[in-house]
Amino acid sequence: MFLLIMTFVLWGMQAVNGAWLFIAFPRLGWKIPAGVVPLLLTAFILFGMSYTRTHEGMFAGALYYASYICFGLVFLAFCISAACVFLSWILQFFHLSARAWLGPLSLAVMGVVFALSLWGGFSTPRVKRVHVTVPGAPKMKIALVSDSHVGMGVSLSRFDKALRKIEAERPDVIFLLGDIFEYGPGLKKYAARLKQTNPPLGIYGVFGNHEYYVGYDHSKMLFKEAGVNLLENQTAALANGVQVAGVKDARTARVTAQDVTNLLAQTNPEKPLVFLSHTPLYAEEAAAAGADLMFSGHTHNGQIFPFKYLVKLQFPRVYGLYDVNGMNFYITSGMFYWGIPLRFLAPAEIPVIEVN
Repeated sequence: MFLLIMTFVLWGMQAVNGAWLFIAFPRLGWKIPAGVVPLLLTAFILFGMSYTRTHEGMFAGALYYASYICFGLVFLAFCISAACVFLSWILQFFHLSARAWLGPLSLAVMGVVFALSLWGGFSTPRVKRVHVTVPGAPKMKIALVSDSHVGMGVSLSRFDKALRKIEAERPDVIFLLGDIFEYGPGLKKYAARLKQTNPPLGIYGVFGNHEYYVGYDHSKMLFKEAGVNLLENQTAALANGVQVAGVKDARTARVTAQDVTNLLAQTNPEKPLVFLSHTPLYAEEAAAAGADLMFSGHTHNGQIFPFKYLVKLQFPRVYGLYDVNGMNFYITSGMFYWGIPLRFLAPAEIPVIEVN
């Protein structure tokens, strides 16, 4: 089903790309390649997506990057082509011709955007410091890890560089917000490296949707190997008295607002409370139930502009720090990327939350 959906998505995007080629470069004879290239490109991308789920090694790794980068290029070309087609229609309405300059300009913009997207995808995530005030809470430094999607698409060395940045911050506790491990070889090595961070108050985490996609038991084993205290609609108490509550993925595990309310009702209202949820939902319910801090991921801040605006159709809050009825709610853009190794106007990050 996934491959069938992706086939229609790819063909739809490439139909728009082809339409723009016909409009912008009518004299270059695109008719034959415009029919053959999309077919071959779609087949290559789908083969890469399928093959790399079940194979490992150098060939699989190279195929992963090649196929997903091609997918990203098709998507970026689609966004720019759609904008150019729309602009050309507007200019035609006013009897203006843009054919002489809009075509070359679109290719130049596409090249610049693609280069910046590659740079954004392969850069080491930045550390973003966020200061929040929680009355009655002890001073504490929290590192958030979300949407790392390590495995075939993210090497162990890249993961190590990101974790070194976390270790340099000397956090008191690390919270994992889900979508940590993906498909790929040697995932136990990633888990072992994560365990080495060993913050004083421990590592606590929740599952995201991808932990269910790659296999519940498999993901649970990796969290255990990493020394993570997994919270599945459960609460825990840190050594400094702060309470932590975490839920299963809201969409995949069908967690409801009432489930959140019932879970947080089990906590002590006299002590600070942190709520972890991979999907950025039920913030109002968490605030009403007494949570002081809430952390989520999942959105990637769109990962590639303008995809952010499609994400906003699903979630009222997409990225950054929000005040929800007195509760501090932070949504992170994530450590790396999912699938397409590109990021544009949505940089990856490692949030370090300093609680005063």
